[in-house]
Amino acid sequence: MDLRFSAEELLFRDEVAAFIDANLPDGIRQRMERQAHLEGDDIRTWHRILHQRGWAVTNWPVAWGGTDWSPVKRYLFREQLQAAPAPEPLTYNVNMIGPVLIAFGTPAQQQRFVARAAALDDWWAQGFSEPGSGSDLASLRTAARRHGDVYVVSGQKIWTSQAQFADWIFCLVRTDPAAPRKQQGISFLLIDARSPGITIRPIRSIDNAHYVNEVFFEDVRVPVENLVGVENQGWTIAKFLLGNERAGIARIGLTRGRIARARRVAGASLDGDARVIDDPRFREKLALLEVELKALELTQLRVLAGAQEGEKPDPITSVLKLRGTQLQQEAAQLLLEAAGPAASIRAMPEDTDNAWPPRWAEGVLPTHFFARAASIYGGSNEVQRNIVAKHILGF
Repeated sequence: MDLRFSAEELLFRDEVAAFIDANLPDGIRQRMERQAHLEGDDIRTWHRILHQRGWAVTNWPVAWGGTDWSPVKRYLFREQLQAAPAPEPLTYNVNMIGPVLIAFGTPAQQQRFVARAAALDDWWAQGFSEPGSGSDLASLRTAARRHGDVYVVSGQKIWTSQAQFADWIFCLVRTDPAAPRKQQGISFLLIDARSPGITIRPIRSIDNAHYVNEVFFEDVRVPVENLVGVENQGWTIAKFLLGNERAGIARIGLTRGRIARARRVAGASLDGDARVIDDPRFREKLALLEVELKALELTQLRVLAGAQEGEKPDPITSVLKLRGTQLQQEAAQLLLEAAGPAASIRAMPEDTDNAWPPRWAEGVLPTHFFARAASIYGGSNEVQRNIVAKHILGF
């Protein structure tokens, strides 16, 4: 198996890099470089720039606005976005609800929602996790009782990322509490986030950022026509969606960018009288992380080659998710070591004359903390180990 990029693929990579360099707004670029949380307008702006270029939903079928790119080209596209760094198209729209509706939606649902999801005219949020039902998602308790032409939904979702911007929420709900197995009796609903009875409350992270939320449903009325697929068969759709989510979650370009930033910061910061980069132990950790990342990249490329040959790579995405998130965290830790004490102090406004802390330290500590969540979202790493053991190792 030849894992080298072809001349055509290298030209494509250069085309993507040049487009990002020419079109990414400076404000968004600067916030991405500082690893700051983006505002909703930032994400919408860049998503729509990509959509206008025809690059927002590259993984969708051509008939639905996607591209005919090979899996390798889609990988290179994501890698260039992450390395720039630039925001990726909104994952809830592109990797989650869009493919679900294309695969399972009714013609009316597809006509109503798919094009708007591609253009980010509707912002979608994911209503899966609940208090006590995160990694054990099938134990969810949010109930949907059917009354004529509507479902009445009551319950709570938590860790709902960017729900403060959402127009719609796709939710897993329990429609048959008497089902013999907890994976049964679950349905997949599309819920207008502005419906009466919905309350969205922010959850502030340790750096005071507002990224995740609690969402409460109190007798929310949802039209039956917003049921995706068959009632009580939502678990099948959930597995399909999570497989799509994990496929790009290794985020090799993101980790590569963090390693490069750690190298730059270590060359600029001081640990006593010496630069951090001059510490042999630090250089050893830096080199080891780069080797591990290259090994993961080769694994991802083998998976992509298998997909091109018609193989089914779905269980392998758990390996990519597991190791990819570990390396994201290790790179964030290395960046924190490089920044040292400067990372723990909030940077001064740009219009001040303060030289401490340096602006390159901004975002280092929040990045380290936020990276802890990478081993949880998309299915915890413990769950991924179970999938690997069962579906790959045959235990």
